[in-house]
Amino acid sequence: MKTLMDVQELQERMTSGRQTILLDVRWSLGDPHGHEHYRAAHIPGAVYVDMETQLCSPGGPGLGRHPLPTAEALQEAARQWGLNDGDVVVAYDDSGNLAAARLWWLLRDAGVPSVSLLDGGLTAWRAAGFDVEGGEERHCVGSVHLTPGHMPVVSVPDVLDGSAVDVLLDARAGERFRGEQEPVDPQAGHIPGAVSAPTADNLAADRRFRTADELRRRFGALGADRGRVAVYCGSGITAAHEIAALDIAGIDASLFPGSWSQWSTTPGLPVVTGA
Repeated sequence: MKTLMDVQELQERMTSGRQTILLDVRWSLGDPHGHEHYRAAHIPGAVYVDMETQLCSPGGPGLGRHPLPTAEALQEAARQWGLNDGDVVVAYDDSGNLAAARLWWLLRDAGVPSVSLLDGGLTAWRAAGFDVEGGEERHCVGSVHLTPGHMPVVSVPDVLDGSAVDVLLDARAGERFRGEQEPVDPQAGHIPGAVSAPTADNLAADRRFRTADELRRRFGALGADRGRVAVYCGSGITAAHEIAALDIAGIDASLFPGSWSQWSTTPGLPVVTGA
């Protein structure tokens, strides 16, 4: 299934009654009120997904802030969302899918082929004049069977010795890459050899993804159109957005799940600053 679904297609699916599991992944760094935002207004029928408790395992030094959830925990969460084998899943948020892409990646990794991101998310839905609703939505418990391992990942040793990576993209903001500021993790800078590729540049002004041609040109200029590509960010969440953008551009890429929060808290690993 294609990576993106536009709001008109989603609206047509909903009005025609075609089975669609719609998941709201409202989350952003520094804003713990995603569930409250969801309760205030969400796309009708959408179920809330909690980033911290359902899409991550507990973090810590040497692990990163947002390790991937265990296979068992993700399957239990997916069943609570009402997901069954063969369902079409659409994920969204209100930040250009910077958070929802984590869910997209996890479900693709878990063997769910029919999962898409709602291009533009809640912003595009509202701009199209479609209705929202408040409150809480719940589905009957599903029975999906997930089998993680379908998406490529790299680990600290892979990145350190370059055995599986030719081009390493850093999806954080440029000032964090250069080490000019670090608002979250204990050490500023980036992994030696990484290329700055801020996730925000994947989006147009309306928070929709740039076109496939635009993304191909962007990643080609970064050298990511050749060789083995891997992506990291602060804690592995927005790196999934970059992987979605690369997928739209026709480029396969691996996720470094622990990302900078794991690398920078592992003793002895090299760190550099500057451009």
